[in-house]
Amino acid sequence: MADSKTPNPRRKRLLLIAAGVFLLIAVLWAIWYFIYGANKESTEDAYVHGNLVQITSQVAGTVVAIEADDTDMVKAGQPLVKLDPADAQIALMQAEAQLAQTVRQTRTLYVQNDSLTADTNVRSAEIVRAEADVARTQSDLQRRQALAKSGGVSGEELLHAQTAYKTSQSNLAQARAALAGSRAKAQTNRALTEGTTVENHPDVLRAAANLRSVWLAGSRNTLPAPVDGMVARRSAQVGQRIAPGTPLMTVVPLDQVWVEANFKEGQLRDMRVGQPVILHADLYGGDVVYHGKVAGLDAGTGSAFALLPAQNATGNWIKVVQRVPVRIALDPQELAKRPLRVGLSMSVEVDLGTTQGEPVTTTHAQTGMSTSAFDPAHGEADALIQRIVRENLAS
Repeated sequence: MADSKTPNPRRKRLLLIAAGVFLLIAVLWAIWYFIYGANKESTEDAYVHGNLVQITSQVAGTVVAIEADDTDMVKAGQPLVKLDPADAQIALMQAEAQLAQTVRQTRTLYVQNDSLTADTNVRSAEIVRAEADVARTQSDLQRRQALAKSGGVSGEELLHAQTAYKTSQSNLAQARAALAGSRAKAQTNRALTEGTTVENHPDVLRAAANLRSVWLAGSRNTLPAPVDGMVARRSAQVGQRIAPGTPLMTVVPLDQVWVEANFKEGQLRDMRVGQPVILHADLYGGDVVYHGKVAGLDAGTGSAFALLPAQNATGNWIKVVQRVPVRIALDPQELAKRPLRVGLSMSVEVDLGTTQGEPVTTTHAQTGMSTSAFDPAHGEADALIQRIVRENLAS
């Protein structure tokens, strides 16, 4: 009978093979780590983010048309919501009438300049005549007073001469007052028109500015899309009365989304701006690869911006490793081919082998966003103002 303690050659061989396999795996893993894995940082805590552009009205009104709904793709400048234009049209008609009336009133000031100058000249001539009349009546009075001493004229004739003298003095005072009033009116009228024309008179400019403001308010009854993107969260309803600032829908520019990957603090030491990133989306599976670059580091951890920030100044404090959002810019061509949606989860792997960029903790500038969808067509308002001024100047 064989001794049970005698080693089994087959078992021994299997153990040696298993040990060799594990050793080989360890060696391969070590080689992989030092050549490849040591220069990689990865995380599953990553999500797609994007700009959520709210569509809000700048004026109050009633919704009469909705021309885009959820999941619709829209272009910048495309009308999304239309408000009832009736009130704006009435206000515009009133502003047009006010401008026309102001032009006519201002034109009258310039016409009065010539008439007031002529009136001043007439008043001056009247003063000359009144002064001559005073001199004549005064001479008559003095002559009759001399004759009255010798009884050459009656008392009644002397009384008539005195009355005529006083009347001529009163007429001279009235003429001088009328001349002063005429000169004051002419001076006031010149002050209102001096150095200006009807077209650039302050009253006309004020009425034109009011017309432009009313026209601008009317143009805002149509709400355009600020950017290209997909409509989401439509809350506007036909017939709804809205106030300025009421959110009506959201436009998400899907071609401008990015990924925020939440890395642990210790994973950021060697991370730099511009390092290449490999990403996978659960939506498309592991076979679809997205390429991106590290764009920057957020200003704080998620807990720092939470509604209720963590209170660490306690006696039972325990250190918790924090995660900081790292912004990753995606390849626009890959986004156009396989669009992502805001909020999707991503798998992120950053290649730390590139050491040419700035450290991710360094502050750097980001490009801004702008839109021309809300730029009003001021040329139309200017043409309307010029037409009204021209028509009321010629009439």
